[in-house]
Amino acid sequence: MSGYPCIKDIYKTFLQVSSLRYSGLALSEVSPSPLSHDTVSRWLKSRCFRPKDLWRLVEPSIDKKSPCVLIADDTLIAKTRSKKIEMVHYQYSGNEHDVIAGIGLVNLLWHDLTKVESIPIDYRIYDKDSDGKTKNTHFSEMLALAKKRGVMPEAVVMDAWYSSLDNLKSIRSHGWVWVTTLRKNRIVNHNKQLNKLDISEEGTSIHLRGYGWVTVFKFTAKNGRIDYIVTNKENPTRQYVKSIMDARWSVEVYHREVKQNCGIERCQARTSRAQRNHIFLAISAWFEQHKRRISEKITLYQQNWDVIKNAIAEHIRVLLAYPN
Repeated sequence: MSGYPCIKDIYKTFLQVSSLRYSGLALSEVSPSPLSHDTVSRWLKSRCFRPKDLWRLVEPSIDKKSPCVLIADDTLIAKTRSKKIEMVHYQYSGNEHDVIAGIGLVNLLWHDLTKVESIPIDYRIYDKDSDGKTKNTHFSEMLALAKKRGVMPEAVVMDAWYSSLDNLKSIRSHGWVWVTTLRKNRIVNHNKQLNKLDISEEGTSIHLRGYGWVTVFKFTAKNGRIDYIVTNKENPTRQYVKSIMDARWSVEVYHREVKQNCGIERCQARTSRAQRNHIFLAISAWFEQHKRRISEKITLYQQNWDVIKNAIAEHIRVLLAYPN
């Protein structure tokens, strides 16, 4: 059994259709060709998939002439029960609202404003011990590479974590517009906190210390939460800013789907190379599901249900036939 070489398509398709188990042992039990779990483990450690391979995969689906925005955000691939896996560090998790063990993943999504469709075009694994790079460094490098690849967004959108002066200036150096949230205690107009200002419904021009003049909008949610949305776009409207921030939500949907549907958190391999390969293949599996969602109008969750529903129906019939 172990003589059969595990190939990328088998592993990726397994992640694409399995909604319960994602281990090499599970793959060996369902593989269409003889395949041992040891072969899966060896293959996963021997490959060298990188973020540039994701661009090669998705580039044919990217319409560079269509109006778009770039969305940057990070997520934590939880490894709370995995103390011996490389690249695992204690980091803050937005889902858990606490510091937990995991692998940091910084993502860059291309969002088509016409089709209202988001596709990941780049990612970086946050592992400062191996490359010395911060999440902000990864963010800037991905934007520079996106420009080199010919992506010309109408805006770059990110949350407050990436709203440092260096990042804002980096985006401006590309000639791009940015839209982001700022924390309420950010110092503006030389010596005032943002939440101390009277902000007009149609936006107020403020001086962001160390950067220059920008426009801020105040949005109050039904639960009372206040967001301060800021942009360097000239004469922005409230509707424009809202539409851009609404598009940002697609990255949260992406994070949830790639975790729940493609098992990106479920790899227990200990080496960093195996983990990196699994992350790439999980993202690739998500992209295959996304293409079906677009072409066949089937959600990722419906795709997973279609895989198992016939087996469940058959087992129900069997059990009902033999109630005792």
